Amino acid sequence: MLTTAEIVRRAYHKGRAVPGFNIPYLPMMAPVVRALRDTECFGLIMVARLEWEKFKSGSPRAIRDEYERVKDERYTRLHLDHVPVIDEDNLRVDYLKILREAVELGYQSVMVDGSRLPLAENIAVTREVVQMAHAKGVPVEAELGAVMGHEAGPLPPYEELFKSGKGFTDPAEATRFVKETGVDWLSVAVGSVHGAISAATRGQKKVTARLSLDHLAKLRAATGIPLVLHGGTGIAKEYVLAGMKQGIAKINIATAIRQPYEALMEKDPQAALQAVYEATRAQICDELELAGTAKELLG
Repeated sequence: MLTTAEIVRRAYHKGRAVPGFNIPYLPMMAPVVRALRDTECFGLIMVARLEWEKFKSGSPRAIRDEYERVKDERYTRLHLDHVPVIDEDNLRVDYLKILREAVELGYQSVMVDGSRLPLAENIAVTREVVQMAHAKGVPVEAELGAVMGHEAGPLPPYEELFKSGKGFTDPAEATRFVKETGVDWLSVAVGSVHGAISAATRGQKKVTARLSLDHLAKLRAATGIPLVLHGGTGIAKEYVLAGMKQGIAKINIATAIRQPYEALMEKDPQAALQAVYEATRAQICDELELAGTAKELLG
């Protein structure tokens, strides 16, 4: 069986991408897997720390157990998304304990997020995680730059953020980061934003974002490894497709499948599951144009 690292590397070289779908509520996983199978798309089933802290995914073990129940390894692998060193509430996290547990549970790739740290500390933390995970054959994703959206309080106007380049990943820092950490994939900030996660704002429509393709091209040249796009919901389609040609080999999707589920989960649980299935299919087929990639990437 091909490893997740091999599959994402293939996507990178082919100018394609692997979609990763975040699962904040356990029942959402089965319809996501079904949509991947029905569209013959290879994708990652993902959970981030905030999804068991702020939503209802339970724990890394609960997600692993549900994945084992519904997985289809012709189309899926399991990924631990965003384990921050300092979280969205500015609290220090026992990140290494969580990541080590995930590797022991059988997660097939993991992410450490030291993006709120100074560069040297982010490098040191990421290198430590890479050494731990690579010893077990597990690839590691890290983040450099600031993909906005999970912070407390309202975001500045999007156009102001984009034009200023605030938080964009610095190419020179990216070169150093990749060289000194040995990380497999790098999440970069080039214009996307995360979906809001506070109870008061999580149902709001995301801002329509775009990507700085020129900046992305510089990051591809600077790193030479697969790049990751966080906050994949709500970006104008032409930018996402162009981004795949500029090194984006993994795209995270959360808001687009979470909000349809939350809108129906209390009054009609079955309709909520169908809404997740349809939203996942729409992302794969219409927004990302990735139907059929399982044969391309695993064949």
